[in-house]
Amino acid sequence: MYFEQYFISGLGCASYLVGDEGTAVAAVIDPDRDVRKYLDTAAAYGLTITHIIETHLHADHVSGNTDLQARTGANIYIHEQAAAAFDHVPLQDGDVLDLGNVRIDVSHTPGHTPDSVTLLVTDMARGKEPWMALTGDTLFVGDIGRPDLVGADAARGLASRMYDTLQHKILPLSDGVMIFPGHGAGSLCGKALAPVRSSSMGFERHNNPALFPLAREAFIEFAVAGLPEQPANAARIKGANRRGPSVLGEITPVAITVEESLDTFRSGAQLLDLRPKEIYRLEHVAGSVQLDLDDQLSNRAGFVLHPDAPIVLQLGDPEAPDVPARYRQAIYALARIGLERVAGYLSEGLDVWKAYGLPVASGDLREITISEFKLLLDGPEAGRPAVIDVREPWEFAQGHVPGARLVPLGRLGELLQELDPERPVALICQTGSRSRSAAALLGSRGYTTVYNVTDGTQGWMRSGLPLERPGEPISGG
Repeated sequence: MYFEQYFISGLGCASYLVGDEGTAVAAVIDPDRDVRKYLDTAAAYGLTITHIIETHLHADHVSGNTDLQARTGANIYIHEQAAAAFDHVPLQDGDVLDLGNVRIDVSHTPGHTPDSVTLLVTDMARGKEPWMALTGDTLFVGDIGRPDLVGADAARGLASRMYDTLQHKILPLSDGVMIFPGHGAGSLCGKALAPVRSSSMGFERHNNPALFPLAREAFIEFAVAGLPEQPANAARIKGANRRGPSVLGEITPVAITVEESLDTFRSGAQLLDLRPKEIYRLEHVAGSVQLDLDDQLSNRAGFVLHPDAPIVLQLGDPEAPDVPARYRQAIYALARIGLERVAGYLSEGLDVWKAYGLPVASGDLREITISEFKLLLDGPEAGRPAVIDVREPWEFAQGHVPGARLVPLGRLGELLQELDPERPVALICQTGSRSRSAAALLGSRGYTTVYNVTDGTQGWMRSGLPLERPGEPISGG
């Protein structure tokens, strides 16, 4: 048997290729949008991809299933309760998929979503018991899948179904079964995912709090408490996955001159500046959004960019040899969260932009340390920033910077009209990551002075500074 795990950092998504080298057939489970890696692996090992299997209808990332199907002709398999509108083979509990000497048993494990399945993989050449369980978003290393992504109203009902799934489908697995989940650290599909990307059933049984003995109602309370913010564009992403994602095909960079870009911008396009923030601060197109081209781009872009507006990329020096690679990296990062309307990248620099008399800006965003933040708070009232905490309510309730206002990142866009764009704004989250997305959003909307507190509330606490909690006096960190 051939087995490989693929991991997308930032989003924390895992996908898998399982194959039988004897009969040269393989299955891909929960494919990412960049399907080249599966094709490359299959070619290297002489495998033909015949099955594409989804463990559930995803809400945090758009699948690469239709793209992989277009390139291989393989069937897509997904549970019947997903109500998928694209061409697929519906799965039911108890179905068996044969890949030569590899057997995949389908176990319906609802809880994260109604259609979730766990795939029990057996290498018949070695034994007749499952060797590994591909648990999708049912069981993670150190956690379970959150039950609220199909709607908050359904969360308690799905948590109850998760209880039954764990009791009757997961806990009966033998200790030796290896656990390979659909996500690891970085994903918003759970609240305490471990950085380790696989485990064993025995280890999880003894160390995963979600598997500890609890009565049903106590488990439901545990499952719905303290959930992180929902993935950006969750409903939109789930809708795309239900309809069937568009086929990206081969990605070829599209160069756009400044003159060619003008009509695109007049029609409401957004400029995503992917240059380093130090360069962006010196000078940039007025109203552009700066985000780093790194493994967090998928997480951040969904909170900042409008999903229905075209996107033009600024990649830096248009003559640089790495432009094609950077372009493809950006396209896949955006496509994973359903942002597919990329018109191309600017093939000319800011000198040409300015030659057309078009507006540029500088500054806008500053990253500050905890000590710099404290000096601002203790300084003259005229320069004192409004402090916006973009974490979730449950995090805010555990302790926040005194005087901070709670505006969860997912709601920041709709509440911008309540903020004064002329007053300095300091944005803070737990570690400085979510607040960077918030700072980019405010910077693109014309806010005069925007600070991102790089070390976040965690850094504030480490510095021994006081925290405020609802209904409590201010206390030391």
